[in-house]
Amino acid sequence: MGKILDFISKETDGSCFTSYKHSYDDAGIPSIEYEAQEDTYINLKEYAEDIKDPKPRDLTQRAQICMQGPPLFKFFLDGSRKVYKLDDIQYDRKVYPIVGGQISVACCGRDSDENGHYVGFHKIEETSYSVLCLPVKANGDGIDHNVFFRNLADKIKSLPSLHANNIHFEKVLYYQTKLEGRETLENKAIARIQDEMVDCEKRIVSELMNRHLLTQDSYLIKDGSIQYKPMKTGDYKELTRIRSNYRHVIGVSKKFNPNLMRDQKDQSNAGAIARLPLYHRTPAFLWQPGEEWGNVTFAIWYVRLHDRKYTDSPYAGIVKVEKMLMTGHEAEYGLLTDEIDTITANLINERNPVCYGNDERWANHIYPVYMTECYCKSRFVSDYYFMNIF
Repeated sequence: MGKILDFISKETDGSCFTSYKHSYDDAGIPSIEYEAQEDTYINLKEYAEDIKDPKPRDLTQRAQICMQGPPLFKFFLDGSRKVYKLDDIQYDRKVYPIVGGQISVACCGRDSDENGHYVGFHKIEETSYSVLCLPVKANGDGIDHNVFFRNLADKIKSLPSLHANNIHFEKVLYYQTKLEGRETLENKAIARIQDEMVDCEKRIVSELMNRHLLTQDSYLIKDGSIQYKPMKTGDYKELTRIRSNYRHVIGVSKKFNPNLMRDQKDQSNAGAIARLPLYHRTPAFLWQPGEEWGNVTFAIWYVRLHDRKYTDSPYAGIVKVEKMLMTGHEAEYGLLTDEIDTITANLINERNPVCYGNDERWANHIYPVYMTECYCKSRFVSDYYFMNIF
């Protein structure tokens, strides 16, 4: 058993078992989500734009026009995390997993000259560190959980083995041990590390806003959804409090559930999405997740970036686009169709050069986001190295 795990067991009055260490993560491959909860369906009766036309919109010409000027998207945000089973530990005769994680979040920016021509690409903001996630039962002292686990993290940071191995260790997180439905303890721990990564993403967006970098002429693409689920912990857990930070941010998802869109007869609209012609988008539709999400509403649409004949699945080459609606007027009447067209046309122009041959998800990648993702992953140490430190 590693010195750090031995230290944790002594500090928390637990007993470790020297369990088999392994990574939970697999290599990313193209995939389609087919199942969804009933309350997540998006009804196509409610548009989120002022022109309410059910037909796909051809943005070929708009993309060519936008190509003549400076790009709308100047910043690209991505977060990655790797999680590991490090050991099992016993408290009160019950055994719980110890999960470790590496977190890396970065925002990269495009450098342009005075004419708007691309001249470089560099890091704007970045954070990367390692964490441990323990069961809440580790706090047997009865003091405040946040205080206990913060103090434990401070003690672990001082261990010589971390400094000797040049590991930036930041936090000890904790997960609740009460299970509901099909929950597992390992999944609860992984979700807690995922929440920590999401909090880092929100923090970077907030910093960009504080620096006045996000404007109507300088948008940010965030890799993945911006439909942030409610969080019980973290500095940015309440979405309504940080919504204004996302005025000039869109979320672009490579992976999505095509069955979420329901037509007037409450039937899946997945086929219509798959048949989108090249450089066409669907109408933007309204999604209102409800009070538990802070009453934040979204405009959601899909666009085809690459021709179907060059891809290997019906949804390869299609991305899902999300934008938060900022005002009551936008929530009631939607965004201007011209604004959505401009955003989408600029997104189409980001499709090349592709990462063909380097990533199986090439057709759904926005290339600057791919470069940001590569930078994030370059901050990780190897799985074998990380697991054996503990």
